[in-house]
Amino acid sequence: MQQTLRSSTFVATTTNRTSRTVVAKAARPTWYPGAAPPAHLDGSMTGDYGFDPLRLGTNKEVLPYYAEAELTNGRWAMAAVAGILFTDLVGAGDWWTAGAKEYSLDTKTLLAVQIPTMAVLESMRVKGWEKTGQSGAFGMHPFDPMGMSSPEKKLKEVKNARLAMVAFLGFASQAAVRGMGPIECLKLHLEDPGHNNIFTSSVGPEATVACMVLGITPVILEAKKALGDNDEEFRPIPW
Repeated sequence: MQQTLRSSTFVATTTNRTSRTVVAKAARPTWYPGAAPPAHLDGSMTGDYGFDPLRLGTNKEVLPYYAEAELTNGRWAMAAVAGILFTDLVGAGDWWTAGAKEYSLDTKTLLAVQIPTMAVLESMRVKGWEKTGQSGAFGMHPFDPMGMSSPEKKLKEVKNARLAMVAFLGFASQAAVRGMGPIECLKLHLEDPGHNNIFTSSVGPEATVACMVLGITPVILEAKKALGDNDEEFRPIPW
């Protein structure tokens, strides 16, 4: 009788532990529902959704540098996207030809000012980040003069930074394929969505294949899990 009670208690305890483990695993957001994040991404970093197909983050020493580089490039992308949309809205000319135009400062003078200035600012930023682990500028790490920083806002910044990088890639693609800015492309699309879109452009076949791959990948991963393959981790590159 005692043995039976002990066995029942063990089973109940194990079941509870398993349930808690499953709930904890399911509670973590991943790049697609049910994805198993790689071991080196434990969810401690802001914006970690377990997506690292190139295994760039396996080196724990350089992983923080990659995260900081992503955020820094994302911030530049947010500024670039806002600038491109503004110049497009006010009709200030094509954004992709802006670098070839003549301005009050010639190119040599501009480079003589910009290179040393950016070198000093970037050196200060990197040193401050290495010392505090926080992004910043002008000696403030983190740079938060209004005291608005919070975990929620940090996550929103990472999400918007990633969206801006994708948006800039889209703007560049539109300029290369259509020879138009984003606002002009949007107006053209709204006039006739069925005929003016990426799939009817000169890169339509490539876009179709890319969308098919992105759509099928989660299905393949779920099928592997259903067939009993325990390696749930997304591993398109075998290292």
